[in-house]
Amino acid sequence: MPVEPESAEVAVERSDSGTRIVLKGRLDAENAATVWDRAVRAAGKGATVDASGVTYCDSAGAALFYKLENARGAKIEGLPAEASGLLKPYAEVEFPTLGGRTLDREPAAVALGRIGVGMARDVRDQLVFTGQAAVALAAGMANPRRVRWGEMWHTVETAGVNALVIVGMIGFLTGMIMAFQSTVPLQQFGVDIFVVNLVALAMLRELGGIMTAIVLAGRSGSSFAAEIGTMKVNEEVDALTTMGLDPVRFLVVPKLMAAILVTPLLTIYANVIGISGGLMVVMFFGHPWAAVYNQLVSAVTLHDVFAGLIKSFFFGALVGGIGCLRGLQTKSGASAVGESTTRAVVSGIFLIILVDAIFAVVFYAIKF
Repeated sequence: MPVEPESAEVAVERSDSGTRIVLKGRLDAENAATVWDRAVRAAGKGATVDASGVTYCDSAGAALFYKLENARGAKIEGLPAEASGLLKPYAEVEFPTLGGRTLDREPAAVALGRIGVGMARDVRDQLVFTGQAAVALAAGMANPRRVRWGEMWHTVETAGVNALVIVGMIGFLTGMIMAFQSTVPLQQFGVDIFVVNLVALAMLRELGGIMTAIVLAGRSGSSFAAEIGTMKVNEEVDALTTMGLDPVRFLVVPKLMAAILVTPLLTIYANVIGISGGLMVVMFFGHPWAAVYNQLVSAVTLHDVFAGLIKSFFFGALVGGIGCLRGLQTKSGASAVGESTTRAVVSGIFLIILVDAIFAVVFYAIKF
């Protein structure tokens, strides 16, 4: 006859001397769950847990004993040897307390401190990665044969050529929206022709570059993080290091070069499409092409064109660099790649806006 698998039992004995919790049977991953809630609810400071009747204990049972002893303050008696061995690495772990009461959650000050330390470490990692990427780029420029040009041109296609449609649509709609929103107020003063100035300067100096960079951060930066993150989870990055190949030079440099190359080109494309959308709206309100063209030529200078293009090179470096960095920072686990992808998009967009704000202050200070 087949032998029935041994189960776990819990008995709670209450007396004047205190609460006694008796655990018996097999405390494995399945059976520990059946007695967990009752044992934890009954346990408390001064309670005694009799574990002498436990016949088997794995990490699930050890977790129960750890919860009873450290989180609930119970005293464990007759702890099995296997549970003692599993609990030994956590002997120095202490639960945070407040006024003598054990907390299941850490205090807000500790949580804020932990977040601050994490941000400081992230800034440090970004600075270290920036130095490594700069050295690898300089080495690639000094010795072009060390660069994986095939991978770079493939990235140019996926991150640049394939993004023409979405960048063009966003640029065109942005120009149209600005023109429609600004035409009505300016018509009240009879100067609606200056909508051309507004759309052209906003697209060239600001919106063309930053909108393109944000699109690339969500589209290409996340792709870089997911690709390298998957390689990290599959231990392919470790394999490259074992074979003597620098992951930064082998994986990051082609993507970084492609991002720096395509971002200014896409910015020019977005500027042209966006200004065209704005001019179409101005002509729709009755202004002839000659007047619109003359207003555009008189409003735009080379300074305005270069102001946006200079920023676009830095935006491209941020998109490529942050995406690759988050990929290299991917940890193990099923959700690690998704977490790295999310971090790449969020931190990429934040840094793009931060750098754009810095450029705004600098350009204002130097009257550019």
